[in-house]
Amino acid sequence: MKEQDVKTHDGGRLALYTYGADDAPGERRVIVVGGAFLTALIYRPFSIALAKGLGDGWAVDVYDRRGRGKSTAQPHNYSMATEIADVRTIMDATNARNILGHSLGGSVALNAAQAFVGTRHEPAKLAVYDAAVNIDGSMDTGWLAGFEDAVNEGDISRAMARMKRGMQPGTALARVPEPMLAGLMAVVSRTKVNKLFRELLPSGVGELKAAFEAAETPQDFSALPPTTHFMVGKKSPQFYKVTAARLNRAVPGSTMEVSPKGFHGSVPAAVKELVSDISDYFKG
Repeated sequence: MKEQDVKTHDGGRLALYTYGADDAPGERRVIVVGGAFLTALIYRPFSIALAKGLGDGWAVDVYDRRGRGKSTAQPHNYSMATEIADVRTIMDATNARNILGHSLGGSVALNAAQAFVGTRHEPAKLAVYDAAVNIDGSMDTGWLAGFEDAVNEGDISRAMARMKRGMQPGTALARVPEPMLAGLMAVVSRTKVNKLFRELLPSGVGELKAAFEAAETPQDFSALPPTTHFMVGKKSPQFYKVTAARLNRAVPGSTMEVSPKGFHGSVPAAVKELVSDISDYFKG
């Protein structure tokens, strides 16, 4: 693994980690855009597995988005435009021509690719897994205000409970009464991973609002490259499946793939089946 700092357009800094062949050409490099509350190092097992799956002469570049890991905090005027500019910065630093987005990182990747259409930054290949995109109000965002209030009040367990219920509508978890779920979150938040999650909650407020508050329509993404590949886990919440299907229908030439054993966390978990499918897509 190679680690480096990359300066942003607004004086910030992004921590970038490269796996595989550091000197790989742009057409053999894949940028990984991570999801909410996840750092680049959480994607390390996946990045290593993907680099091996892609083979000799390929590189996987994963970076800490603003407000996490070793990257600088979100700026005061943070928005989706910040995320798009940061993707452009990473593409310039690596010359990478391929992008993979996971969860909320899928939303960032789609918005960035849409902004880059017709420019030298338009990706040669774009794949997203369980992209968290609010299409035509498909996600009820009424929970966001309460989530932000809980974070600001320092009630981390309640904030985690509201986020879990809001991000997984229609699941059994979403039906658990908030006080009970908050109590459960208080217990599980003592684990190492969830301690990190707690640290990232403040930046999570900004990114979730940026991604979800402005409902997009499938037509907004119809200009995406025809090589766009929408992936979703069969075991993922229904929201992600519906979103992927609607986007696939809206983007001419795009493809969709359901991972039979996939769940929402399959990317950072480096599930072998999914790593193989993603490798095949970028090499194909």
